Amino acid sequence: MENNCVFCRIANKKAFCYLIFEDQNFLAFLDINPRVEGHTLVIPKKHYRWVYDVTNFEGYWKVALRITRAMKKVFSPYFITYVTHGLEVPHAHIHILPRQKDETVFVPSPKYILPERMKEIAQKLKEAVETLNE
Repeated sequence: MENNCVFCRIANKKAFCYLIFEDQNFLAFLDINPRVEGHTLVIPKKHYRWVYDVTNFEGYWKVALRITRAMKKVFSPYFITYVTHGLEVPHAHIHILPRQKDETVFVPSPKYILPERMKEIAQKLKEAVETLNE
């Protein structure tokens, strides 16, 4: 764990998140500065700087795919965007954004979503993830 890393704090239950998925190695939770409804981050619990440094790279992307399938059930998106640049927080993370047909901006601006709505979205995605087979 890196002391100043917000994602390490989330992984160690020392900071709040809108949790969607957790297993032994990875967490998925809603981004608190979402670009679209359902904007989710997938992180390894162990601190890695970059996505490509994660030793279980295949398992990492399997979690991302599982979240994607849940998003398809919940949001019926036109397409889904993945972003892995990771410049704002120095901990590997995959952004997953369910997008609608009218959302043509490459990276939408952050939008405010009420906490009650965030909680509702997280619950729907969590339930959808739990109904999926690996």
